[in-house]
Amino acid sequence: MPKLPGIPHKRAVKAFEKAGYWIARQGKHITMTNGIRILTIPRANPITAFTMGGIIKDSGLTVEEFKKLL
Repeated sequence: MPKLPGIPHKRAVKAFEKAGYWIARQGKHITMTNGIRILTIPRANPITAFTMGGIIKDSGLTVEEFKKLL
């Protein structure tokens, strides 16, 4: 698995919006959906690489695809 640095949550949200996700709910975490999958993004700066890797995996994207969206 390629190296993924920790990134701010706002940057992750923008990248997932480019991938077709939208914000469904906001609170301590941001919940995004594409109508099929649901992602929960913590409001952390930065989101750790380990956590971000899990969110990317849940989204159905690869790390390379996600990096292109950043």
